[in-house]
Amino acid sequence: MTKTIELIFDFVSPNAYLIWQPLKALAEKHGATIEITPAFLGGMHKLTGNAPPFVRDAEVKGKNDYAMLEMNRFIKKHGLTKFRMNPKFPFNTITLQRMLVALEPEKRAGFVEALLPGIWEQGLDVTDAGTLGKILQDGGFDAKTLLSRTQDPAIKQALIDNTENAVARGAFGIPTIYVDGEMYFGKERLGQIDEQLSA
Repeated sequence: MTKTIELIFDFVSPNAYLIWQPLKALAEKHGATIEITPAFLGGMHKLTGNAPPFVRDAEVKGKNDYAMLEMNRFIKKHGLTKFRMNPKFPFNTITLQRMLVALEPEKRAGFVEALLPGIWEQGLDVTDAGTLGKILQDGGFDAKTLLSRTQDPAIKQALIDNTENAVARGAFGIPTIYVDGEMYFGKERLGQIDEQLSA
């Protein structure tokens, strides 16, 4: 039976970018499928009282410096050398997340693949409609239709529901991964996920 890796995902998280390719490799290794569940990180933070680490830990001497050290180790280990912090970070992803919700589940990975390089390698401003439209067009997506669907009350509610459900299941940030009902948070849990998929 094929195993499923559920990825709670929001484009605004640099760690969502960093985990994407290694998680795909892990899924391929185990013959597993990745199921993307779009959630809104800003909403998750509001519901849980969490905050972005660079904000939350700003007054803790040495902690953010160490986080950058670990991030650079991860980048080196997985060959993610194209990564660049987006100059607009933190940016509002409500439109992107609604688009992701609006897509059929089997098309979500392609949407993620189309957008991640522009955001986290080229530093593009995806809050700009023209820039976003070009990325989507180049990726084979109908930007006009997707943008229209983001105003559908059912799509808006589905993203709210996804976010609330993720929090109800214990999630407090991005990326959160579930395998066989077990929750794993952060890109540093790949080894544990590998063990879970092997079990």
